[in-house]
Amino acid sequence: MSLFKSASIVSLLTLLSRITGLVRELLVASTFGASAMTDAFNVAFRIPNLFRRFFGEGAFSQAFVPVLAASKAQQGDAATRVLIDRVATVLAWALLLLSVMGVLGAAALVWVMASGLKQEPRGFEVAVVMTRWMFPYIAFMSLVALGAGVLNTWKRFAVPAATPVLLNLCMIVAAWLGAPWFKTLGLEPIYALAGGVLLGGVMQLGVQWLALKRLNLQPRVSWRWSALRTAWRDAGTQNILRLMGPALLGVSVAHISMLINTQIASHLRPGSVSWITYADRLMEFPTALLGVAMGVVLMPQLASARASGDAAKYSAMLDWGLRLVAVLAMPCAVALLVFPTPLVAVLYHYGAMTAFDVQQVTYALMGWGVGLIGIVAIKVLAPGYYASQDTKTPVRVAIGVLVLTQLLNLALVPVLAHAALTLSIGIGAMVNALWLLVGLIRRGSYRPEPGWGRFLAQVLAGCALLAVFLMWANGHFGWTALRAESFKRIGLLALVLMASAAIYFAAISLAGLKLRQLVRR
Repeated sequence: MSLFKSASIVSLLTLLSRITGLVRELLVASTFGASAMTDAFNVAFRIPNLFRRFFGEGAFSQAFVPVLAASKAQQGDAATRVLIDRVATVLAWALLLLSVMGVLGAAALVWVMASGLKQEPRGFEVAVVMTRWMFPYIAFMSLVALGAGVLNTWKRFAVPAATPVLLNLCMIVAAWLGAPWFKTLGLEPIYALAGGVLLGGVMQLGVQWLALKRLNLQPRVSWRWSALRTAWRDAGTQNILRLMGPALLGVSVAHISMLINTQIASHLRPGSVSWITYADRLMEFPTALLGVAMGVVLMPQLASARASGDAAKYSAMLDWGLRLVAVLAMPCAVALLVFPTPLVAVLYHYGAMTAFDVQQVTYALMGWGVGLIGIVAIKVLAPGYYASQDTKTPVRVAIGVLVLTQLLNLALVPVLAHAALTLSIGIGAMVNALWLLVGLIRRGSYRPEPGWGRFLAQVLAGCALLAVFLMWANGHFGWTALRAESFKRIGLLALVLMASAAIYFAAISLAGLKLRQLVRR
């Protein structure tokens, strides 16, 4: 299967996930608005997500996938199955201990994440309760990340990309049916969302387990102490743990920035955490469709190329990934910068969501637009290091970017309030991507293929024409005023987006850019 076809499959399934995610956010926004209760849920949901990125698709996957791919290429399938069983055993023990500690320490975790919630004592209490209910979600999703790493290494990309839809469906049902039911029982309606999250984790793990079983690759977890000691001493497990050390530090640095930003937002105007969260969901569309899909497909392929010593293939895959990022991420960044209000209004401006909320989400979204290209490019560049089993260099870069981000927050938050928090991360992402790119070039791992100057000029010309059209569309229609005519507003947005795609791709084609070359790889 070609790289483009694999990336397309992951991207399309991720699109389905993001569409259901937006439906989820729409229901949550229209049902609960932006309030102390939604802030409480968003904080509580971020806590298991934070730890999931330590033990799941973050540090663990960065260390696990390269070792797994190297084992498959060099030692064969039988030895790799033993490695999977032993890694799963160590991970399951660690997750059990972590879940117990998280449930017991929920109040302290909420205070560390967002002590500003104590401005509304009820909101703080609700966040603690939901954190206790949702903390086991970490265990389910970390095991899902292990399964996804195995399936992606065996080039089975569809199931890992599709399973997040199950979480969104469970939360949609929770918001649509569960919240009113809880209200009739005299319970806080927002608690239904916590139940939806936990059920979604169980369903994702179940579906992925069945996919692994069909390949006879399902991990066999042992709860015997002797089996844990054997698994711990395994050379492959130790290699993963060695790589996880720097990777954990790298993920920690990235999420320390998120933790600080959430803490700052919790001390700003009530609703600030939710405004940023709603903007995050929109920003996740291009980052997931482009960056995540590229990272998922490239990581095992880059690791395999490194393990077999094929430096030319390794460099060519990086070059292809970066060109695809430029072609697709740059117009998305333009849209977030010059066309944010229509996107937010059409997706969120219903029910309890006010025009003021729309404007505040728009400000946060524009901050993400500044750094979108960097955010997506990192998903291509960082695997270039992880595939070489170098987890230290991205950590050093992340630490430098963390310092820069917080200095920017210090200067910008008094002026731009919550919007400064996304802007600072966006600027930091651009610096991060440039730093990683220069590092790969300097070490000789990546050699840019000829024609980059002409290629970028062609893309920029298309983006300039796109920006002119979107600025006209942004000002010509009253997007928030059309709230009562929701179908008309949705139809207008669809037409504008289709016209935008036609204008952009026609422009770069007329400029001489041959998209077929990117598609064929």
